[in-house]
Amino acid sequence: MTTVFSGIQPSGKLTIGNYLGALRNFVRLQEEAECLFCIVDLHAITVQQNPVELRQNTRELAALYLACGISQKSATLFVQSHVSAHAELGWLLQCIAHYGELGRMTQFKDKSAQKEVVTAGLFTYPALMAADILLYQTDLVPVGEDQKQHLELTRDLAIRFNNRFGETFTVPEPYIPKIGGKIMSLEDPLKKMSKSDESAGAYLSMLDEPDVLRKKVARAVTDSGRDVRFDEENKPAVSNLMTIYALCANVTMAEVEKRYEGQGYGPFKKDLAEVVVGVLEPIQQRYRDILASSELDDILREGAAKAEQMAAPTLKNVKDKLGFIVPA
Repeated sequence: MTTVFSGIQPSGKLTIGNYLGALRNFVRLQEEAECLFCIVDLHAITVQQNPVELRQNTRELAALYLACGISQKSATLFVQSHVSAHAELGWLLQCIAHYGELGRMTQFKDKSAQKEVVTAGLFTYPALMAADILLYQTDLVPVGEDQKQHLELTRDLAIRFNNRFGETFTVPEPYIPKIGGKIMSLEDPLKKMSKSDESAGAYLSMLDEPDVLRKKVARAVTDSGRDVRFDEENKPAVSNLMTIYALCANVTMAEVEKRYEGQGYGPFKKDLAEVVVGVLEPIQQRYRDILASSELDDILREGAAKAEQMAAPTLKNVKDKLGFIVPA
């Protein structure tokens, strides 16, 4: 069976873009593949974190995964720091990675330019990301466009290790959905929607109250003219809103265009808001129920135990090939 690995940092609130481009696909993938969904809290501390908020964000993200339909019976959901093999293989791969490779990472350049203090962890975390993936002999990695460079480094490290020490790692491939992989900002359709955007009006949080969602959609920028028409080059704002509508309502772009032909943006945006609310409101209710129950911690405990068991053979093999004395 194909193995799929994905990790999301517990920082900020997930957006409708995260749901449509990732979480919704994960629910389908868990029935078709061996799926591991990891909350990468070790990655989060490459920048300064409030310990109370980090702990809370980690539990909330896990609850949101489950509320979206991830099932412990079909997939493995766990917290990165609960499986020590991630940190251990991360260090070993740092010793395989080259300084120049890490320095060329676009995300490191962008993030370090915004910080007065840059940690060594921020510089080397692509090696930890590679460890996350390679530990489980992963075949497919769902990634956004902004993470493709890191996956290429993961592939390079796997190939380098295999060439030097013999076949050890599966070389992973990216999994990028054809539609929904890149939902754009409500305020700037040329910029990807991000949970870390300084303007709350630029994104639809999965946990925004229904009235907040309605207001954000109503205020979303549109293009000149009034035609609801999919044209990413000439009408990027409306095309982005149409993508959200089509994915939430499970209809085609042609159906959206036909439905709002001659009506203008007003009726379209009003209906779009209700479609989004219709998708997110049930998830929000399940999320609140899960967060208030005791099952969340049990699921994470079981997930960590399963992930640890899956990771152990790979880590043992790597250490043996590097020349460490490995206990029998």
